[in-house]
Amino acid sequence: MLKDFKSHISHNFPELLKHKFLLACSGGLDSVLLSYLCNQCGMDFILAHCNFRLRGDASDGDESFVKSLAKSLDKPVLVAHFDTMGYVNNKNVSVQMAARDLRYSWFKNQLEEHHINFLVTAHHADDNLETFLINLSRGTGIEGLTGIPANFGNIRRPLLKYSRVEISKYALEKNLEWREDESNRDTKYLRNKIRLEIVPKLKELHPTFLENFKRTQKFLSQTQDISENEIKKIKDGLFIKENGYIKIGIAELEELEPLDAYLYTIFQAYGFTEWDNVRDLLHGMSGKSLHSNKYTLLKNRDNLILAKNKAKVEVEFQIEEGQEKVTTPLNLELRQVSERKDNTPNIIYIDKNALKFPLTVRKWKQGDYFYPLGLNGKKKLSKFFKDEKMDFFSKREQWLLCSDNEIVWVIGRRADERFKVQNKTKKILRVAIL
Repeated sequence: MLKDFKSHISHNFPELLKHKFLLACSGGLDSVLLSYLCNQCGMDFILAHCNFRLRGDASDGDESFVKSLAKSLDKPVLVAHFDTMGYVNNKNVSVQMAARDLRYSWFKNQLEEHHINFLVTAHHADDNLETFLINLSRGTGIEGLTGIPANFGNIRRPLLKYSRVEISKYALEKNLEWREDESNRDTKYLRNKIRLEIVPKLKELHPTFLENFKRTQKFLSQTQDISENEIKKIKDGLFIKENGYIKIGIAELEELEPLDAYLYTIFQAYGFTEWDNVRDLLHGMSGKSLHSNKYTLLKNRDNLILAKNKAKVEVEFQIEEGQEKVTTPLNLELRQVSERKDNTPNIIYIDKNALKFPLTVRKWKQGDYFYPLGLNGKKKLSKFFKDEKMDFFSKREQWLLCSDNEIVWVIGRRADERFKVQNKTKKILRVAIL
């Protein structure tokens, strides 16, 4: 196995031969064997062990074992202690999810602190099969059936090609010692139930079941690559970037067949996994929207608008009298001039004496109104935006120039009648977007 492992690393993970890496080691069979193989290959690594304090003395025994292993391999070791149950109670998540969150967050911090590029874990072929079955039982797209990736970001998993039987056999041949986690035998956990009860039955069906599964998963992965290339071409044609968001024509989208499959594949990357909701949005009222953790998908007349969510922050800043330039968060120039010219979307001329300094620049809010230049009477901004056919995201980003809380300019769109230059105006202020 060592000879095959060396070849496998050389061909598929050459970066691990050139750079120091962090090796996640629980003290169990898989991570102990991986530590042994990497050491035999002369690789430069640091062992990283997590003590989740879930099994009392057994957890502390795992920690002591990993420290002894590191000493025998002449490798440094990093150890973290977690209040896992405290995390479970605070975050209202399962123990397994809590342990995953805690360890990967700690791994990330250790990589940064020690200037290390890669994390290596001991996932193997049977882990991959179990993950496949878990995802299949819960319902998933093709990405959930391709299993655990050997390379994902800065994570490397060089044992994925080997089965649990191969790993155990070689470890016994080399008289390696490891720790057994009794919780791995508790079938109240889904993964354990699949490992202990379902996978053995599947392997009984065919002696080469695991090898057949590995080949099938390889084909699925290749199919996913083809699908991703096709989706990229479609998105390049459909997605039009405008003003920090993406516009997608609904008519063009509806030409895709099968539509549900395309909707799922296109939008699941943005956190929208219920394709029936996305499909309903195509025929919903303008203004209807869907929200994922990071994105909003909005129906806007004949288009869908896709944009990143932004935390609502009340931002405003002031402009003092005599101040000629503003650079943050938008660029404005204020200059007194001798004559008035016609207003444009980016330049207005106003009666300086009608202003009360300091001026304020802020985002719009519900209830705002102004007196649009050229019209008689006031108008709510919400009605003005509707008449201007502004979408949700454009309204969200709209800035106002105000004097004593009265709107002087809906910046880039319309000036206010109350501050216009008249025959009696003595001081003309030119305000421009740079």
